[in-house]
Amino acid sequence: MLTGICFVIGGLALAALDQLIKVWATTYLLPVGSMPLIPGFIELRYVLNDGMAFSLLSGRRWLLIGVTGVVLLAVAIALIVHKMPRLERIVWMLVLGGGLGNLIDRVRTGVVVDYLNFQFIDFPVFNFADICVCTGVGLLVLSLLLDLRKERRAAASAPAQSEQNDADA
Repeated sequence: MLTGICFVIGGLALAALDQLIKVWATTYLLPVGSMPLIPGFIELRYVLNDGMAFSLLSGRRWLLIGVTGVVLLAVAIALIVHKMPRLERIVWMLVLGGGLGNLIDRVRTGVVVDYLNFQFIDFPVFNFADICVCTGVGLLVLSLLLDLRKERRAAASAPAQSEQNDADA
């Protein structure tokens, strides 16, 4: 339980960091619009997004707030109550922190502040909270694929092990 609480606090710290970066972006990027970070590769561009990823559900503020709030509450409870491997806790801490960072924006202003823009591909502008959520989901998918691979290997070796045991008897 204490470990889970520590990971929830970690998620809160990620959300706080996200909010600090967004305050910086609003203070320094809003007046200029954009500035290069790595010229020709990535720029800092101030954008407001009233939807979720790729502007999906744009204009559905209260739906996004409600669904996100319920999911994040479930994640926080799961982190505290359920036993899980460390990688899984990291995954859910990242999702909690990123989701909470964007939820705070939606509740406070109705829009999410985005500021990272890749210039070499056509991709939506995003933020630190988005990075946290996507990294968490990516690690979850990787973890599930590795678990599936381990299960398949174990299942494949089980008949061979059984045949070896029969031969030894």
